[in-house]
Amino acid sequence: MNHSEMLELKRWNTPTIYNGWEQITKHSIAKDGINLEETCDFMPQMGPMVGYAVTVKIEPSNPDHPKNNPNAWSEYRAYVASVQGPVIVVVQDLDKPRVVGAFWGEVNSNIHQALGCVGTIIDGGIRDVDEMANAGFKALARRLCVGHAFSTPVEWNCDVEVFGRKVKPGQLIHADKHGFIAIPEEDEEGLLEASRFMDSNENTSVIPAARGNTGKTKPEILEGIKAASALFSKNVEEKFGGKGEW
Repeated sequence: MNHSEMLELKRWNTPTIYNGWEQITKHSIAKDGINLEETCDFMPQMGPMVGYAVTVKIEPSNPDHPKNNPNAWSEYRAYVASVQGPVIVVVQDLDKPRVVGAFWGEVNSNIHQALGCVGTIIDGGIRDVDEMANAGFKALARRLCVGHAFSTPVEWNCDVEVFGRKVKPGQLIHADKHGFIAIPEEDEEGLLEASRFMDSNENTSVIPAARGNTGKTKPEILEGIKAASALFSKNVEEKFGGKGEW
């Protein structure tokens, strides 16, 4: 997906992208792709973020990690720099469910932003939240915390699990205050067109039927919504061969 297409994806919220994805995927729309645990968006004012995943595992409670690989930070940053942006850093905190220390703060966010990263999804803690926002670095995280403890990259460019969702390096991610969706590679090609279509379909059928009801009786409103729902489903069936119902 080229940069202009990703910019267009960023114009919609994550539920809208999900609506498009569910029409083209063969995966389970209840179990796959989306986060299964609650996330917290600490920069909702920044809107959605879209990027390809770089992945890393941390264990801030373990003081041995910085000793075991004193070059971990430089090796990990070389990996991040090698991936063409925009990039979202997906971090699995091995201390979960505890939050012992933050991988992210003012310094690390600025460094990653310089390397083409637009934000992070971390199943752990962050700090310096105002400074992170000032750097233009968005974060979905479990909670805030004060210290960084022994936060260091432990393993990177590997499969991770965050908020109940497994994410592979290179997966396309769309995230906002609702949560995130990790798009299977085979679903990337038709995602933008499907999202465009579903957004337009809602706005030309069921939404105007629900909102344009001045002076109508309740039975007339119900009939209008019924007709609009049928049109919505017909449009989905003609486009994708499936059904979409309200």
